[in-house]
Amino acid sequence: MDVAHVEPDDDRPVTIYEVAAAAGVSPSTVSRTFSRPGRVSVRTADHVRAVAAEMGYREDAIFRPLTQGRNRTIGIAISDVTNPFYFGILRGAEAQAMKSDYTVLLVDAQESGTRERHNLDRLLPHVDGLIVASSRMSDTVLRSVAKSHPVVVLNRYVGGLPSVVPDTSHGMKQAIAHLLQLGHTTVHYLAGPDASWISGMRWLAVRAAAQSMGFTAHRIGPVVPTVEGGVSAANQIIARRATAVICYNDLTAMGLMRALARKGVSTPGDVSVIGCDNIFSSDLVTPPLTTIAAPMGVLGDTAVKNIVAMLGGAKPQLAAPITVPVKLIVRNSTGPCHGFRDTAE
Repeated sequence: MDVAHVEPDDDRPVTIYEVAAAAGVSPSTVSRTFSRPGRVSVRTADHVRAVAAEMGYREDAIFRPLTQGRNRTIGIAISDVTNPFYFGILRGAEAQAMKSDYTVLLVDAQESGTRERHNLDRLLPHVDGLIVASSRMSDTVLRSVAKSHPVVVLNRYVGGLPSVVPDTSHGMKQAIAHLLQLGHTTVHYLAGPDASWISGMRWLAVRAAAQSMGFTAHRIGPVVPTVEGGVSAANQIIARRATAVICYNDLTAMGLMRALARKGVSTPGDVSVIGCDNIFSSDLVTPPLTTIAAPMGVLGDTAVKNIVAMLGGAKPQLAAPITVPVKLIVRNSTGPCHGFRDTAE
């Protein structure tokens, strides 16, 4: 590769994005060249280093923002903009950002860690801080982003970064206790994506709560966190003769109830179903969905407050995640255990 000739501009530090443009590679390739050289071919790494050296780029500036000033903008990266779970988070974040004289920029990963990383490469030069909700990226990548920008992680705990999570353990204890009162002794957990931290935590919480109350807990999945994901699990639920199911989120719970009904299986007569998140439509389906509700607006509000505080020089809470309370909202999708009747097709 030929080394691009770049005339020195001024005393302003050269950024990773300028090196990437001059070298004809992505910003993430420049980042890996200096921080994880084993992930880049020798030829590409030599080319990037040569371009960086000619431009006067310093290795310690690898995660430096494009500007030293403030954009008065906070980025929010979410895994799926079509999931109603994020609506409350976005409203809470936007309201708090306006109070603090900031604007919010949203990017959608469409449940792809690769797309999420690409989005952040484009977004970071234009924001002062970043909120990452239900990220599908690795902890290592998130920590690397935090070297240049204040970062708050939602719905997931990343060691070394401020994180805000719902009180999953308490929520699952409430759900299991509710099922116990209804006469159930076995519970199935319908898991979300393998890359979802909160799905793993919900399964651990279900298993721990079930064990403490004398339940037997089983895991099904993973499934995609959509209505279609819930539909796809119906045959397994029937085959296992499950009488109680706690779903990764409300969307999968709704899909499961829909598919069960088509197969002649009643909710809650045959199978009690519990969702998570209390999205706006959870009380509009038939039957209305019992769900573990988290204050989504509080999640977004808390994240923005922490970003603004860090931009002002405050030290973030890192020893443990910030936990927001949850509560079980009982509706008509759960009922007494009658055993699983052979009514399915």
